[in-house]
Amino acid sequence: MPQWISRLRGCFGSKSYTEVPDGGWGWIVAVAFFMVEVFTYGVIKSFGIFLNDLMSDFDETNSRVSWIISICVFVMTFTAPLSSVLSNRFGFQPVVMFGGFLISLGTISTAFTSSIIQMYLTTGIVTGLGYCLTFLPTVTILSQYFSRRRSLVTAMASTGESVAIFAFAPAFTALKNWIGWRYTMIVIGTLQGTIVVCGALLRPIVIQPETFVTETAPKSSSSPPAEQMQGSLSTRDSEIQDAAQGSRPGKETPENEPLQLSPKQENSAPQNKLLDLSVLKEGSFLCYSAFGLFATLGFFAPQLYVVELSASLGTDREKAAYMLSTMAISEIAGRLSIGWVLNCGCIRKIFVLLTCVILMCLVLVVFTVVNGFWGLAVCCVLYGFLLGNIASTHIPMLAEDDVIGIRRMPLAVGVYVCIQSFAGLAGPPLGGVLVDITQNYSAAFYSCAAGMGLGAIFLGLVCPAKKVHLCTRTDHVQKKHSVEEESKDKDTAEEFLDLGNHEIRS
Repeated sequence: MPQWISRLRGCFGSKSYTEVPDGGWGWIVAVAFFMVEVFTYGVIKSFGIFLNDLMSDFDETNSRVSWIISICVFVMTFTAPLSSVLSNRFGFQPVVMFGGFLISLGTISTAFTSSIIQMYLTTGIVTGLGYCLTFLPTVTILSQYFSRRRSLVTAMASTGESVAIFAFAPAFTALKNWIGWRYTMIVIGTLQGTIVVCGALLRPIVIQPETFVTETAPKSSSSPPAEQMQGSLSTRDSEIQDAAQGSRPGKETPENEPLQLSPKQENSAPQNKLLDLSVLKEGSFLCYSAFGLFATLGFFAPQLYVVELSASLGTDREKAAYMLSTMAISEIAGRLSIGWVLNCGCIRKIFVLLTCVILMCLVLVVFTVVNGFWGLAVCCVLYGFLLGNIASTHIPMLAEDDVIGIRRMPLAVGVYVCIQSFAGLAGPPLGGVLVDITQNYSAAFYSCAAGMGLGAIFLGLVCPAKKVHLCTRTDHVQKKHSVEEESKDKDTAEEFLDLGNHEIRS
C-alpha cells in the first residue's frame, strides 16, 4: 500500500523547477484548461438549445427559463472568493476535482427535476458553484507554469469555449431529438465528469533556484529543504515556492539547527493568506476591477439580441441564426491572434487590451446604425474578434506588474471576478428593460456601449494609479529612513552631552 501511495505522489505530486519552465508539465495543464473551458463555458453557451423544451415541458415563460443560466453565471462569479480561499487552503487539485463532481452531479440531477424552481437549484446553484471551483484555479495555475509564453498559451487554451459551441450545438440537438432532453442532460453530466481527471493533472509547481556550495563546505551545509523556504505564494501545495531566501553560497547551515531569521526578515517575509483583501487598497486594482465591472455589460447584448435585431431589420430568421456562428468563428481567431500579439512583447499588454476595449465600444455603436444582413455580419465578425481578444486576456492580465503581479494573482483573482458578477447579473435585465421601454433592440446595444466606454476609462487609469501608489510607497520609505537617521543623530548627540557632563563632574 505505501508503494502505491508513493507512486501516486510521483505522478500527481508537485513539479519542481529551478525557474518558470514556460513548458514542461505546463503543456498538460494547458490541455486540462482547454477541456475545462469545453465543459464549463461551452456547455453554458450551448444551453439555449433546451429553452423551447423546458418551456413546453414545465409550461413556463421564456424569462423564467432564462433565469436558470443567469443564476448559474451569477453563482459562478460571485463565489469566486470562495474558490480562491479553498485553492489557497487545500491546493488546486482537490478543489478542481470536487468542482468537477459538483458539475456532473448538478447536470445529471437536472434530468430528474419536475419544476423550474428545482432547476434553479440543480443547474443554477450546484452546477454554478462547480463551475466556479474549476475555472479560476485552472487558469491561475496555468499562469504559474508560463512566463514568456503565458499570453499565447492562455489564448490558445481558452479557445475550448468557442470550439465547444460548434461541436455541442449540433451534436446535442441531434441527441435531444433522438433520446429527449432529460437523457441528453445525463449524457452531458457524464461527459463533464472528465473535469475530475483534468483536476488531477493540475500538479502544483515549485520554483527552487539552484544553490551552490563552496568546496570546503560539508555535505550537510546544502540548502535547506523547501519546507523551510520563505516567500510562498499560498499555503500547502498550491503555491510557487520562492527559495531565493535560502542559504547563500558558501554559508554553512548545521544539519540539526533550523534556519534562523532575524526579526526584520521575519517581518518582511510574506505571510500565507487565504484571501488577499489588501488589494482593495491599491488604486490600480480598484481601477482594473471597475473596468471589469462595466466592460461585462458589453458581453451579453449581441448574443442575446443580434438575431432579433436582424429580424427587425428585415433579415430572414434562418439567415439571422448564422450571426452567432459568425461570432464564434471570429472569436477563435481573436483569441489566437491576441496571444500572438502579446507574446511578441512589442507593446505593453495593458495598452493592447485598452485598444481592444475602445474598438469594442465603437463596434457596439455601429451595430445600431447599419442596415441589412451583410452590415450586421461584418459587425458580428468584428465583435467576435474583439470579444476573443478581451475575454482571453482580462483575467490573465492580473498577473502583469501593471495590475498586481503573478505573486498576488492567486489571492486576488477571486475578488476581481466577484466584483464582475454584479454586472453579469444586472446586465441582461437592464437590456431587457430598455428594449421593453423603447421597443427597439438597439437600446440594449447602446447600454452595452456605454458600459464598455466606462470600462475603457477605468482601464486607462490603471497605470497612472499604479505609479501614484509606487511613488507614495517610496516617499513613505524614504521618510521612514530619514526619521530613523534623525533619531540616531539625536541619540548620538545626547550620549556626547552626557559624556561631556560626566567629564566635567569628574
